[in-house]
Amino acid sequence: MSHAEGRGDPRANDRRKRNLPVAIERRKVNSAAKRRSSERRRQIDPTTCERDYTDEEIAFMKAMDQYKRDNRRPFPTWSEVLEVLRALGYRLVAEPTCLPGLCSKTLPHKG
Repeated sequence: MSHAEGRGDPRANDRRKRNLPVAIERRKVNSAAKRRSSERRRQIDPTTCERDYTDEEIAFMKAMDQYKRDNRRPFPTWSEVLEVLRALGYRLVAEPTCLPGLCSKTLPHKG
């Protein structure tokens, strides 16, 4: 008795040739609606808490996102962040004050 005769022809039970229902691809179901609803979520850093952002904050987040996409820089340097701020029109016009949450005696020196 051959190997194929003892167990039956292994090619007859080839699972690749059976017509079985395929699981639904869940990622594609309603993806357009999810994409629209998550549009605002993409503007928000997931490490921050959910809150209502000011128009100024949203403008900065959008500008940073655009800079990262245009320049393929997922992690911009602080110099690049400063470039984006300057491009938005921000300039140092007042003397430095205490940083939020850190009111120490030593302030950043204006250079």
